[in-house]
Amino acid sequence: MPPFSGMRCLVVDDEPRLRRVLVRLLEGEGFACAEAGSGVEALQELEKGAVPLVISDLRMPEMDGVTLLREIVTRWPGTAVIVVTAVAEVESAVACLQMGALDYVAKPFHLDEVRARVSQALDKRRLIIENRNYQAGLEERVEAQARRIEELFLEGVHALVFALEAKDAYTRGHSMRVANYSVEIARALDLDKDLIDTIALGAELHDVGKIGVSEAVLHKAGKLSDAEYRHIMEHTVIGARILGPLMRDAPGALSIVRSHHERLDGTGFPDSLKGDQIPFEARLVSVADAFDAMTSVRPYRPSLSVKHALRELEEGKGVQFDAEIVKAFLRAFAEGASLPIPTPQLQPLRLPSRAMEARRA
Repeated sequence: MPPFSGMRCLVVDDEPRLRRVLVRLLEGEGFACAEAGSGVEALQELEKGAVPLVISDLRMPEMDGVTLLREIVTRWPGTAVIVVTAVAEVESAVACLQMGALDYVAKPFHLDEVRARVSQALDKRRLIIENRNYQAGLEERVEAQARRIEELFLEGVHALVFALEAKDAYTRGHSMRVANYSVEIARALDLDKDLIDTIALGAELHDVGKIGVSEAVLHKAGKLSDAEYRHIMEHTVIGARILGPLMRDAPGALSIVRSHHERLDGTGFPDSLKGDQIPFEARLVSVADAFDAMTSVRPYRPSLSVKHALRELEEGKGVQFDAEIVKAFLRAFAEGASLPIPTPQLQPLRLPSRAMEARRA
């Protein structure tokens, strides 16, 4: 049986005599050959179905061999192309090799040389396809591994959240509502999806450090002493310390955990940051956090009305809160008409895409 039995091949040349010479040679090797007298005809033939091998002259009417090669490399990357050129056009042939041709034959050529070049070009094609398939398989394995890394990351974070919920049921509902408020504020500010995902993740985890706070302080019905207030505010540092190893690739979310109790006037916790020193994500979540805390029943006080809470946000603009973020909050919730929101159903945590890309790298 001929070595290339049944394999399709396209011979492209505006000289019928030369085409027939090549076709007879290739058919003797088992190829099923088609012919084209120009680059335009060749494209029409290629559009009928995949062709593993194209042998094309460089000088042709309508569309020359270089233009044809460019089209084939772009549209049919699995096709091996051998260019046929005159001896004086060797530089053009070399340029074609750089564009993606797998070999060239110079006229006048010997039939044995054509056979050898065809065999070599198809060997190269086979290796290229095998390499592409390997790379595609490798990318799939990397993707699967990255998904598993994300799963492990989120499993670890969920374990912390559930531990906190067991300790302080208020925090879970509060954190979910703060996440929803924060996402709506972010949308009102027309932030990109990855930043919104970062804010959602950080908002839901912002109070996770309370797992290290005394239950007696968390559940105290009366007013907190200064020492107790400082103790409860340590949850920002505790949370950042706990999540730090898990969230190296999500620094924006981690900044929310540490800095959501900072104030624009520099009197907040834990680092007394001022103004733009406070990460944007943390400034945004602090508005959502404060509103939900004010409109929720706590062990030491009843909930405030929506009107009262909105007035507190307005009065805190430029002092405690970022004024533009407060405005976005009001836009997002129709000046308070749709407030407060109920506790949403538990949604799976999601790692921002940039963090996933970093983990893949």
